Amino acid sequence: MTNQNQLGKDGEQEACDYLRKEGYIIYHTNWHFSHYELDIVATDGNELVVVEVKTRSQDYLVSPEEAVDKGKIKRIVSAADVYVRYFRIQMPVRFDIMVLIKKDDGYEIEHIEDAFYAPLKRRL
Repeated sequence: MTNQNQLGKDGEQEACDYLRKEGYIIYHTNWHFSHYELDIVATDGNELVVVEVKTRSQDYLVSPEEAVDKGKIKRIVSAADVYVRYFRIQMPVRFDIMVLIKKDDGYEIEHIEDAFYAPLKRRL
């Protein structure tokens, strides 16, 4: 496994630990279905929370939150739609981003709640 893959896995584990301490219930990590993927799926009270985790070392070029562009948002929303339908979930969905920066003594963590909303489909 490359160092980057290991950094991502370690960051996702740190993100789960953080969320559990905050009272979230984790349902899935690295959920896959066909070509869809979600990093973390949890609940916070009565909301289903889909969390995109971005982990970087201290010497990153693009900020982690900038890595979640329009295309990535569309893929996350599509995957969340499949998830909700597959598990027949009937609760509001929230999209969060967690940014983790690896430091010598652990991680600097920023949790961005309601980081983005599902884009509306245009009707012609």
